[in-house]
Amino acid sequence: DLPGKPDLTFSRLKKVILVHGCFWHMHSCRYGRVKPATNPSFWEAKRQSNKKRDVIKRKKLQRLGWDVLVIWECWTKDLNKLKDRIISFLKAKK
Repeated sequence: DLPGKPDLTFSRLKKVILVHGCFWHMHSCRYGRVKPATNPSFWEAKRQSNKKRDVIKRKKLQRLGWDVLVIWECWTKDLNKLKDRIISFLKAKK
């Protein structure tokens, strides 16, 4: 029932993790900066809409008292670094 439908929810810690595809959510990495060759205006509008919705959902979660971590698809290329980020996030005090 939480805004943005978090991928992982840690109720006791009041923390959520959102997993975003770099292309679909316009991450700043090279995968998120790809410009489709076909129907570019449609895809630009779609992706911008996703990005705006992400900001709104994240702010709603934070207003409800949840800590939010966004995991980007490109981060999954280095699992050790990703594991460290997740552990740090889960261990951090509010």
